[in-house]
Amino acid sequence: MDRLAKRLLNDFQRDFPLVSRPYAAIAESLGTSEEAVMAMLEGLQDQGTISRIGPVFRPHRLGASTLAALSVGPERLEAVAAIVSRHPGVNHNYEREHAINLWFVVTAPDEARLAEILAEIAEATACDVIALPLLEEFHIDLGFALWG
Repeated sequence: MDRLAKRLLNDFQRDFPLVSRPYAAIAESLGTSEEAVMAMLEGLQDQGTISRIGPVFRPHRLGASTLAALSVGPERLEAVAAIVSRHPGVNHNYEREHAINLWFVVTAPDEARLAEILAEIAEATACDVIALPLLEEFHIDLGFALWG
């Protein structure tokens, strides 16, 4: 990864510019063009270096969300994870070393839609979905320094 890509990822994990043309503001800060920033982000996404660009909201401040999990046989894990990831309400999933081994976060406009999404995932995967509602909130900083 070149220095410009590292700066792009490192410097804008927090304090993303909330302006009408954020990528132009980022480009100005990095000394490049808006088109170059957008092309770089698209390339990083295509390579799997980043999965999404978007805000992270505190739970239950906007819509509804839950942590959910499935128990999936190892032979189906990759295929089931792909099904779960394709759902637009899922923003990420990950494997855990446990009998309940595929965990994911689901967001929706309201509790009714959240329940529908969980039912859709259960039907599409042929797995029972376990909803794990938030009981106590913790702040986890999702930014990672890429150097220094």
